[in-house]
Amino acid sequence: MVEKEEVTEEEEEVAQYQEQDSLDELLKVDPMELEVGYNLIPLVVPEQGGDLLDRVSMIRRQCALELGVIIPPIRIRDNMQLEPNYYKVNLRGIEIAQHEILVDHYLAMDSGMATQELTGVDTTEPAFDLPALWISEEQKEEAELAGYTVVDPPSVIATHLTELIKQHAHELLGRQEVKELIDNIKEEYSAVIDELIPDLMTIGEIQKVLQNLLKEGIPVRDLLTILETLADQARNTNDTDILTEYVRQALSRKISELYRDDNNNIHVLTLSPELEETISNSIEHTEQGSYVTLEPNLAQQLLNNLSQEIQRMMNQGYEPIVLTSPIIRYHFKNLTEQVASDLTVLSFNELEPNINVQTVGMVSL
Repeated sequence: MVEKEEVTEEEEEVAQYQEQDSLDELLKVDPMELEVGYNLIPLVVPEQGGDLLDRVSMIRRQCALELGVIIPPIRIRDNMQLEPNYYKVNLRGIEIAQHEILVDHYLAMDSGMATQELTGVDTTEPAFDLPALWISEEQKEEAELAGYTVVDPPSVIATHLTELIKQHAHELLGRQEVKELIDNIKEEYSAVIDELIPDLMTIGEIQKVLQNLLKEGIPVRDLLTILETLADQARNTNDTDILTEYVRQALSRKISELYRDDNNNIHVLTLSPELEETISNSIEHTEQGSYVTLEPNLAQQLLNNLSQEIQRMMNQGYEPIVLTSPIIRYHFKNLTEQVASDLTVLSFNELEPNINVQTVGMVSL
Protein backbone atom coordinates (compact mmCIF):
# COMPACT_ATOMS: atom_id res chain seq x y z
CA MET A 1 0.00 0.00 0.00
CA VAL A 2 2.85 2.39 0.84
CA GLU A 3 4.51 1.78 -2.53
CA LYS A 4 1.22 2.53 -4.30
CA GLU A 5 0.92 5.88 -2.47
CA GLU A 6 4.50 6.83 -3.39
CA VAL A 7 3.84 6.10 -7.08
CA THR A 8 0.65 8.17 -6.97
CA GLU A 9 2.49 11.14 -5.43
CA GLU A 10 5.20 10.87 -8.07
CA GLU A 11 2.60 10.78 -10.82
CA GLU A 12 0.90 13.85 -9.37
CA GLU A 13 4.23 15.69 -9.28
CA VAL A 14 4.93 14.81 -12.93
CA ALA A 15 1.41 15.94 -13.90
CA GLN A 16 1.97 19.28 -12.15
CA TYR A 17 5.24 19.83 -14.00
CA GLN A 18 3.57 18.96 -17.31
CA GLU A 19 0.72 21.36 -16.59
CA GLN A 20 3.22 24.13 -15.74
CA ASP A 21 5.12 23.47 -19.01
CA SER A 22 1.83 23.67 -20.89
CA LEU A 23 0.95 27.01 -19.24
CA ASP A 24 4.43 28.39 -19.95
CA GLU A 25 4.00 27.42 -23.60
CA LEU A 26 0.66 29.25 -23.76
CA LEU A 27 2.22 32.45 -22.43
CA LYS A 28 5.07 32.41 -24.98
CA VAL A 29 4.64 34.65 -28.05
CA ASP A 30 6.53 33.52 -31.15
CA PRO A 31 8.40 36.23 -33.08
CA MET A 32 6.86 34.96 -36.33
CA GLU A 33 4.28 32.25 -36.93
CA LEU A 34 2.71 30.68 -40.01
CA GLU A 35 -0.78 29.22 -39.53
CA VAL A 36 -2.36 27.02 -42.22
CA GLY A 37 -5.93 25.92 -42.82
CA TYR A 38 -6.94 22.27 -43.01
CA ASN A 39 -6.51 21.84 -46.78
CA LEU A 40 -2.96 23.23 -46.66
CA ILE A 41 -1.64 20.76 -44.08
CA PRO A 42 -0.27 18.41 -46.83
CA LEU A 43 2.05 21.25 -47.95
CA VAL A 44 3.69 21.13 -44.50
CA VAL A 45 3.74 17.46 -43.46
CA PRO A 46 6.75 15.59 -44.98
CA GLU A 47 4.87 12.27 -44.80
CA GLN A 48 2.32 13.74 -47.23
CA GLY A 49 4.98 15.11 -49.56
CA GLY A 50 5.09 18.60 -48.05
CA ASP A 51 8.40 20.47 -48.03
CA LEU A 52 7.35 23.79 -46.47
CA LEU A 53 9.42 23.10 -43.32
CA ASP A 54 12.57 22.72 -45.42
CA ARG A 55 11.71 25.84 -47.41
CA VAL A 56 11.33 27.89 -44.22
CA SER A 57 14.79 26.76 -43.07
CA MET A 58 16.20 27.83 -46.45
CA ILE A 59 14.42 31.20 -46.17
CA ARG A 60 16.05 31.85 -42.79
CA ARG A 61 19.49 31.04 -44.24
CA GLN A 62 18.81 33.21 -47.30
CA CYS A 63 17.77 36.17 -45.13
CA ALA A 64 20.85 35.73 -42.95
CA LEU A 65 23.02 36.00 -46.08
CA GLU A 66 21.11 38.91 -47.62
CA LEU A 67 20.30 40.98 -44.53
CA GLY A 68 23.03 39.90 -42.14
CA VAL A 69 20.62 39.10 -39.29
CA ILE A 70 19.65 35.94 -37.44
CA ILE A 71 15.95 35.32 -38.08
CA PRO A 72 14.33 33.60 -35.07
CA PRO A 73 12.71 30.19 -35.72
CA ILE A 74 9.31 30.43 -37.43
CA ARG A 75 6.62 28.23 -35.92
CA ILE A 76 4.27 26.49 -38.37
CA ARG A 77 0.98 25.12 -37.06
CA ASP A 78 -2.48 24.23 -38.29
CA ASN A 79 -5.44 26.38 -37.35
CA MET A 80 -8.86 24.76 -37.66
CA GLN A 81 -10.54 28.16 -37.26
CA LEU A 82 -9.03 29.38 -40.53
CA GLU A 83 -10.84 28.84 -43.83
CA PRO A 84 -9.51 25.49 -45.17
CA ASN A 85 -7.60 27.06 -48.11
CA TYR A 86 -6.15 30.02 -46.19
CA TYR A 87 -2.88 30.67 -44.41
CA LYS A 88 -1.93 33.63 -42.26
CA VAL A 89 1.29 35.04 -40.88
CA ASN A 90 1.52 36.46 -37.37
CA LEU A 91 4.20 38.82 -36.05
CA ARG A 92 4.51 38.55 -32.26
CA GLY A 93 0.98 37.17 -32.08
CA ILE A 94 -0.65 39.77 -34.36
CA GLU A 95 -1.77 38.93 -37.91
CA ILE A 96 0.16 40.82 -40.62
CA ALA A 97 -0.92 38.89 -43.73
CA GLN A 98 -3.45 36.33 -44.97
CA HIS A 99 -4.02 34.71 -48.34
CA GLU A 100 -5.88 31.89 -50.10
CA ILE A 101 -4.08 28.97 -51.72
CA LEU A 102 -5.71 26.48 -54.10
CA VAL A 103 -3.97 23.15 -53.59
CA ASP A 104 -3.45 21.08 -56.78
CA HIS A 105 -3.40 24.34 -58.79
CA TYR A 106 -0.65 26.63 -60.05
CA LEU A 107 -0.38 30.41 -59.86
CA ALA A 108 0.08 31.97 -63.31
CA MET A 109 1.28 35.57 -63.73
CA ASP A 110 1.62 37.54 -66.93
CA SER A 111 5.33 38.39 -67.21
CA GLY A 112 4.48 41.11 -69.71
CA MET A 113 5.17 38.77 -72.63
CA ALA A 114 2.03 36.59 -72.55
CA THR A 115 0.77 35.71 -76.01
CA GLN A 116 -2.72 34.53 -75.07
CA GLU A 117 -5.35 34.76 -72.34
CA LEU A 118 -5.90 31.93 -69.89
CA THR A 119 -9.03 30.82 -68.10
CA GLY A 120 -8.71 30.37 -64.35
CA VAL A 121 -9.63 31.72 -60.94
CA ASP A 122 -8.72 35.39 -60.56
CA THR A 123 -6.48 36.20 -57.60
CA THR A 124 -3.43 38.25 -56.66
CA GLU A 125 0.14 37.17 -56.07
CA PRO A 126 0.47 37.87 -52.31
CA ALA A 127 4.13 38.95 -52.03
CA PHE A 128 3.95 41.79 -54.57
CA ASP A 129 0.16 42.18 -54.98
CA LEU A 130 0.24 41.41 -58.71
CA PRO A 131 -2.79 40.18 -60.70
CA ALA A 132 -2.68 36.42 -61.22
CA LEU A 133 -4.74 33.32 -62.01
CA TRP A 134 -5.08 29.92 -60.37
CA ILE A 135 -4.88 27.37 -63.17
CA SER A 136 -5.15 23.57 -63.20
CA GLU A 137 -2.17 21.26 -63.55
CA GLU A 138 -3.32 20.42 -67.10
CA GLN A 139 -2.91 24.11 -68.09
CA LYS A 140 0.62 24.44 -66.68
CA GLU A 141 2.54 23.61 -69.86
CA GLU A 142 0.22 25.73 -72.01
CA ALA A 143 0.68 28.72 -69.66
CA GLU A 144 4.47 28.41 -69.70
CA LEU A 145 4.55 28.24 -73.51
CA ALA A 146 2.29 31.31 -73.64
CA GLY A 147 4.81 33.35 -71.64
CA TYR A 148 3.31 33.17 -68.16
CA THR A 149 5.35 32.74 -64.97
CA VAL A 150 3.93 29.62 -63.31
CA VAL A 151 4.48 28.92 -59.58
CA ASP A 152 3.42 26.03 -57.35
CA PRO A 153 1.55 26.66 -54.04
CA PRO A 154 4.51 26.04 -51.65
CA SER A 155 6.61 28.54 -53.65
CA VAL A 156 3.81 31.13 -53.40
CA ILE A 157 3.79 30.83 -49.60
CA ALA A 158 7.60 30.77 -49.37
CA THR A 159 7.99 33.91 -51.52
CA HIS A 160 5.35 35.73 -49.49
CA LEU A 161 7.01 34.71 -46.22
CA THR A 162 10.43 35.85 -47.49
CA GLU A 163 9.10 39.32 -48.39
CA LEU A 164 7.32 39.64 -45.03
CA ILE A 165 10.56 38.78 -43.21
CA LYS A 166 12.43 41.45 -45.19
CA GLN A 167 9.72 44.05 -44.52
CA HIS A 168 9.66 43.31 -40.79
CA ALA A 169 13.31 42.35 -40.19
CA HIS A 170 13.77 45.42 -37.98
CA GLU A 171 10.97 44.19 -35.71
CA LEU A 172 12.41 40.68 -35.52
CA LEU A 173 15.83 41.95 -34.42
CA GLY A 174 15.81 41.92 -30.62
CA ARG A 175 18.59 42.60 -28.14
CA GLN A 176 19.35 38.88 -27.85
CA GLU A 177 19.85 38.61 -31.63
CA VAL A 178 22.09 41.70 -31.60
CA LYS A 179 24.20 40.22 -28.80
CA GLU A 180 24.61 37.01 -30.82
CA LEU A 181 25.71 39.00 -33.88
CA ILE A 182 28.29 40.87 -31.81
CA ASP A 183 29.50 37.69 -30.10
CA ASN A 184 30.05 36.14 -33.56
CA ILE A 185 32.75 38.70 -34.40
CA LYS A 186 34.00 39.52 -30.90
CA GLU A 187 36.81 36.95 -30.84
CA GLU A 188 38.30 38.17 -34.13
CA TYR A 189 37.66 41.90 -33.64
CA SER A 190 37.73 42.35 -29.88
CA ALA A 191 39.37 45.81 -30.04
CA VAL A 192 36.37 47.55 -31.60
CA ILE A 193 33.89 45.73 -29.34
CA ASP A 194 35.83 46.59 -26.18
CA GLU A 195 36.10 50.24 -27.22
CA LEU A 196 32.39 50.54 -28.06
CA ILE A 197 30.59 48.43 -25.41
CA PRO A 198 29.66 49.39 -22.74
CA ASP A 199 31.54 52.70 -22.41
CA LEU A 200 30.18 54.38 -25.57
CA MET A 201 27.00 52.46 -26.42
CA THR A 202 24.72 49.80 -24.96
CA ILE A 203 23.41 46.72 -26.79
CA GLY A 204 20.01 48.46 -26.95
CA GLU A 205 21.44 51.54 -28.67
CA ILE A 206 23.29 49.42 -31.23
CA GLN A 207 20.03 47.51 -31.78
CA LYS A 208 18.25 50.81 -32.59
CA VAL A 209 20.86 51.71 -35.23
CA LEU A 210 20.64 48.25 -36.84
CA GLN A 211 16.84 48.45 -36.80
CA ASN A 212 16.96 51.87 -38.51
CA LEU A 213 19.10 50.40 -41.29
CA LEU A 214 16.95 47.29 -41.77
CA LYS A 215 13.74 49.32 -41.79
CA GLU A 216 14.98 51.11 -44.92
CA GLY A 217 16.24 47.92 -46.56
CA ILE A 218 19.96 48.36 -45.80
CA PRO A 219 21.66 45.02 -44.93
CA VAL A 220 23.71 44.91 -41.74
CA ARG A 221 25.98 42.07 -42.81
CA ASP A 222 29.07 44.31 -42.76
CA LEU A 223 28.80 44.55 -38.99
CA LEU A 224 32.48 45.43 -38.52
CA THR A 225 32.16 48.64 -40.58
CA ILE A 226 28.98 49.52 -38.70
CA LEU A 227 30.56 49.03 -35.27
CA GLU A 228 33.78 50.84 -36.19
CA THR A 229 31.75 53.82 -37.45
CA LEU A 230 29.77 53.85 -34.22
CA ALA A 231 32.99 53.72 -32.18
CA ASP A 232 34.25 56.76 -34.13
CA GLN A 233 31.07 58.82 -33.86
CA ALA A 234 29.50 57.83 -30.53
CA ARG A 235 31.94 60.12 -28.71
CA ASN A 236 30.30 63.10 -30.45
CA THR A 237 26.61 62.19 -30.13
CA ASN A 238 24.36 59.62 -28.45
CA ASP A 239 21.43 60.27 -30.87
CA THR A 240 20.92 56.89 -32.58
CA ASP A 241 19.20 58.51 -35.58
CA ILE A 242 22.22 60.73 -36.24
CA LEU A 243 24.55 57.77 -35.69
CA THR A 244 22.52 55.82 -38.26
CA GLU A 245 23.20 58.55 -40.84
CA TYR A 246 26.96 58.26 -40.23
CA VAL A 247 26.73 54.49 -40.64
CA ARG A 248 24.76 54.83 -43.90
CA GLN A 249 27.52 57.02 -45.31
CA ALA A 250 30.12 54.44 -44.28
CA LEU A 251 28.09 51.81 -46.16
CA SER A 252 28.01 53.88 -49.38
CA ARG A 253 29.53 51.10 -51.48
CA LYS A 254 26.77 48.67 -50.49
CA ILE A 255 24.02 51.29 -50.87
CA SER A 256 25.32 52.23 -54.34
CA GLU A 257 25.31 48.55 -55.33
CA LEU A 258 21.71 48.14 -54.15
CA TYR A 259 20.27 50.94 -56.28
CA ARG A 260 22.46 51.36 -59.38
CA ASP A 261 21.47 49.70 -62.65
CA ASP A 262 23.65 47.51 -64.89
CA ASN A 263 25.10 50.62 -66.56
CA ASN A 264 26.14 52.14 -63.21
CA ASN A 265 23.33 54.72 -63.41
CA ILE A 266 20.89 55.71 -60.69
CA HIS A 267 17.73 57.63 -61.63
CA VAL A 268 16.46 59.98 -58.95
CA LEU A 269 14.15 62.79 -57.97
CA THR A 270 15.83 65.77 -56.33
CA LEU A 271 14.48 68.53 -54.09
CA SER A 272 14.50 72.16 -55.14
CA PRO A 273 17.02 74.36 -53.25
CA GLU A 274 14.09 76.28 -51.71
CA LEU A 275 12.51 73.06 -50.40
CA GLU A 276 15.84 71.82 -49.02
CA GLU A 277 16.31 75.13 -47.21
CA THR A 278 12.73 75.17 -45.88
CA ILE A 279 13.09 71.67 -44.39
CA SER A 280 16.56 72.44 -43.01
CA ASN A 281 15.30 75.59 -41.28
CA SER A 282 12.37 73.65 -39.80
CA ILE A 283 14.53 71.10 -37.95
CA GLU A 284 14.27 71.46 -34.19
CA HIS A 285 16.65 69.71 -31.79
CA THR A 286 15.44 68.55 -28.38
CA GLU A 287 16.69 66.18 -25.67
CA GLN A 288 14.40 63.50 -27.13
CA GLY A 289 15.92 63.93 -30.61
CA SER A 290 15.36 66.17 -33.62
CA TYR A 291 12.24 66.59 -35.74
CA VAL A 292 10.76 68.84 -38.46
CA THR A 293 8.08 71.42 -37.68
CA LEU A 294 6.65 72.27 -41.11
CA GLU A 295 3.39 74.18 -41.29
CA PRO A 296 0.53 71.73 -42.06
CA ASN A 297 -0.39 73.37 -45.39
CA LEU A 298 3.27 73.34 -46.52
CA ALA A 299 3.64 69.70 -45.50
CA GLN A 300 0.48 68.75 -47.43
CA GLN A 301 1.64 70.66 -50.50
CA LEU A 302 4.99 68.87 -50.32
CA LEU A 303 3.33 65.44 -50.09
CA ASN A 304 0.97 66.22 -53.01
CA ASN A 305 3.84 67.35 -55.24
CA LEU A 306 5.94 64.35 -54.22
CA SER A 307 3.11 61.92 -55.08
CA GLN A 308 2.82 63.46 -58.57
CA GLU A 309 6.57 63.22 -59.19
CA ILE A 310 6.68 59.62 -57.95
CA GLN A 311 3.87 58.67 -60.34
CA ARG A 312 5.65 60.42 -63.21
CA MET A 313 8.86 58.55 -62.41
CA MET A 314 7.09 55.20 -62.25
CA ASN A 315 5.42 55.91 -65.60
CA GLN A 316 8.91 56.19 -67.05
CA GLY A 317 9.71 52.74 -65.68
CA TYR A 318 11.99 53.78 -62.81
CA GLU A 319 11.91 52.79 -59.15
CA PRO A 320 11.16 55.98 -57.15
CA ILE A 321 14.30 57.26 -55.41
CA VAL A 322 14.72 60.71 -53.87
CA LEU A 323 18.20 62.19 -53.47
CA THR A 324 18.71 64.87 -50.80
CA SER A 325 21.48 66.59 -48.87
CA PRO A 326 22.81 64.59 -45.88
CA ILE A 327 21.48 67.05 -43.31
CA ILE A 328 17.80 66.52 -44.23
CA ARG A 329 17.73 62.93 -45.55
CA TYR A 330 16.44 61.38 -42.31
CA HIS A 331 13.85 64.13 -41.78
CA PHE A 332 12.57 63.99 -45.36
CA LYS A 333 12.17 60.21 -45.05
CA ASN A 334 10.11 60.68 -41.89
CA LEU A 335 7.97 63.38 -43.54
CA THR A 336 7.07 61.11 -46.45
CA GLU A 337 6.25 57.95 -44.46
CA GLN A 338 2.50 58.57 -44.56
CA VAL A 339 2.21 58.79 -48.37
CA ALA A 340 5.09 56.54 -49.49
CA SER A 341 6.35 54.31 -46.69
CA ASP A 342 8.50 52.26 -49.08
CA LEU A 343 10.05 55.29 -50.83
CA THR A 344 13.85 55.10 -51.04
CA VAL A 345 15.49 58.31 -49.81
CA LEU A 346 19.26 58.62 -50.22
CA SER A 347 21.75 61.39 -49.54
CA PHE A 348 24.60 62.52 -51.80
CA ASN A 349 27.13 61.14 -49.29
CA GLU A 350 25.67 57.63 -49.59
CA LEU A 351 26.60 57.21 -53.25
CA GLU A 352 30.04 56.29 -54.56
CA PRO A 353 31.77 58.96 -56.72
CA ASN A 354 31.70 56.71 -59.81
CA ILE A 355 27.87 56.41 -59.84
CA ASN A 356 26.17 58.31 -62.68
CA VAL A 357 23.27 60.21 -61.12
CA GLN A 358 20.45 60.87 -63.61
CA THR A 359 17.85 63.40 -62.42
CA VAL A 360 14.39 62.66 -63.86
CA GLY A 361 12.34 65.16 -61.83
CA MET A 362 12.34 67.70 -59.04
CA VAL A 363 10.08 68.07 -56.00
CA SER A 364 9.35 71.65 -55.01
CA LEU A 365 6.81 73.75 -53.16
